[in-house]
Amino acid sequence: MKNLFLIFAASLFLFSCGDKPGSDESSLPGKIQQSVTKSDSLASQPISETKVTPELLWKFGRIGETVLSPDGKTIALTITRYSISENKGYTDIYSLPSSGGEMKRLSGFAGRESNIQCSNDSKYIFFLAIESGSSQVWKMNADGSDPKQVSSIEGDINSFKISPDGKKILYCMDIKIDQTTTDRHPDLPLANVYIAEDLMYRHWNSWTDYKYSHIFYSDLSDDIKAGMDIMEKEAFDSPLSPYFDSEEITWSPDGKTIAYTCKKLSGKEYAISTNSDIYFYNIVDGTTKNITEGMMGYDKYPAFSPDGKYIAWQSMETPGYESDKMRLFVMDIASGTKTYLTENFDQNADKFFWNTDSKSMYFISGYHATEQVYNINTETKEIKQITKGMHDYTSIQMNGGVFIGNKMSMQMATEIFSIDPATGSEKQISFVNKNIYDKVKMGTPVERWIKTTDGKEMLVWEIRPPDFDSTKLYPAFLYCQGGPQSTVSQFWSYRWNFQIMVANGYIVIAPNRRGVPSFGQDWNRQISGDYGGQNMKDYLAATDAIAKYPWVDETRLGAVGASYGGFSVFWLAGNHNKRFKAFISHCGMFNLESQYAETEEVFFTNFDLGGPYWDKKNTVAQRSYANSPHKFVQNWDTPIMIISGGYDFRIPYTESLQAYNTAKLLGIPSKLLIFPEETHFVLKPQNSILWQREFFGWLDKWLKPDNK
Repeated sequence: MKNLFLIFAASLFLFSCGDKPGSDESSLPGKIQQSVTKSDSLASQPISETKVTPELLWKFGRIGETVLSPDGKTIALTITRYSISENKGYTDIYSLPSSGGEMKRLSGFAGRESNIQCSNDSKYIFFLAIESGSSQVWKMNADGSDPKQVSSIEGDINSFKISPDGKKILYCMDIKIDQTTTDRHPDLPLANVYIAEDLMYRHWNSWTDYKYSHIFYSDLSDDIKAGMDIMEKEAFDSPLSPYFDSEEITWSPDGKTIAYTCKKLSGKEYAISTNSDIYFYNIVDGTTKNITEGMMGYDKYPAFSPDGKYIAWQSMETPGYESDKMRLFVMDIASGTKTYLTENFDQNADKFFWNTDSKSMYFISGYHATEQVYNINTETKEIKQITKGMHDYTSIQMNGGVFIGNKMSMQMATEIFSIDPATGSEKQISFVNKNIYDKVKMGTPVERWIKTTDGKEMLVWEIRPPDFDSTKLYPAFLYCQGGPQSTVSQFWSYRWNFQIMVANGYIVIAPNRRGVPSFGQDWNRQISGDYGGQNMKDYLAATDAIAKYPWVDETRLGAVGASYGGFSVFWLAGNHNKRFKAFISHCGMFNLESQYAETEEVFFTNFDLGGPYWDKKNTVAQRSYANSPHKFVQNWDTPIMIISGGYDFRIPYTESLQAYNTAKLLGIPSKLLIFPEETHFVLKPQNSILWQREFFGWLDKWLKPDNK
């Protein structure tokens, strides 16, 4: 359940291609011309706003995949732009010189292009597109001309990777293995039922489709044929569900081995375990070997060293604890010797890659609610922090002596920066949303260190509105983070966006309370088994401290949050001692006993709640359930709005219904928003805009009485 509310996923792909010399749309097929015109109109739509609004958030160009050519001269990236009227987005491939300069379009199909890669000779770009009706591999010249489909494999290709020698390709597809209702009852073709005899019959936002993601490999050509299934008849997914991150699979430098991540468990065993492993599949003799056998937590993201002698991966030690320290391990492939590289580093290691010398690696790690770039010497284990500042790096890569990364902050959506790994100096090289920043004023985050009730120091962001005036009095609200193990870092979100919050005239109080990463493992782990405990005291301490500033109106305070933040709001509603005047809970846990029996990844509730509610001898679990928000509803006295999605299977919408019905029965002013087709997140443009309007309508009603 990690990052339930915020998911920052960035994929790195090998890329080798040149710039497109121009934007001559006459060379593109008819379908592409039409899409280019539409996408261009979205990019050039006028910006009338001077502050962040719900509509403005959907005018941002959103950078997705970013890949650097091997010679380091060119960056290819995807940008998605949205049409509010059509309630959909358009994703196209662009190129950009790594030194900065003009961004040029390389594609513009009617659908979405993704998974960009290029040939080793830099002449061709490969990518996925659904132009022919299914997701297939396409190929075009490096200047974007002559696009053509090069695979016609039955079904949809979900992702692919070309081998380092350019001779083979691996790809992932969903393969039906389990029996469907029709298979069991062929004489009832119109029957519609899910029949379960074990757990994991649904996951995150979808019911089982009786299929599993498998890895295939085939020869790379202009007519790619159906390949060899290296997981034939195995009822397991690779990459792992529910994210299906293609970075969990890679080729060895010699192209003879596929390293992949898989959790080879089923049903109840899958639901209660985080034990994924790294497997080697030898394409020469067809054998499979588990290289992390006996390592019982998550093991994933294999990465071969350039010389092929070592493999690195990310490992978690504790079984069932999905938010354990992200350790960096390296194995000598010849001897099988494993080395824990970051043993003396009390931070996570993520988004790592090898340096060309095969003796050092770069990675991203959270430090004090920011995400920074680090280097580690794999022989001495010496670690050096490269970047500093109030920002989050979400991905990094280096080729041809050029180092780039995707960076965001509370004041800026993702843009691409070059980094000097020796000095840490940075240079912005993409300006996708410059037209917006030139006209729109942003609020300012201020770093505050607050004393907690147990005498520790906690970082709290006080985020101020544009044109902040310290002589004025502002309403404020407490932002409760989801996860629960998700840092309130320098992120830019298109859902819970701090800039739109402060643009509406509010001070935002955003604490990095107990249970978030980047402040050491003890701080992160403390929340497990202590829901409703110290982290709630942290929330209240942060609120009380910020409310003392003369520009904060302590008589107009609210509290909002999603997922674990939604749980926090429900809990605070019964334990806030009249501090707050309004609440908003999105997809929150209300009754921990029903939540334990409703959710699908049981390992999360087993670890974070301590175990099942029926285990009366388990003191940790019983403390958790005693602190369930529904135990305190007799104290509810504050207006509350409750939101959920019909396809949220992580925290099913029935939790929100229980809370809303309770509020109504208690006579509490309340409002319910159920989005039948949304999941744990509200992602469709018009639904999102409606969400924002209702969100601020509710807060304004209760925290801005003059607006009534």
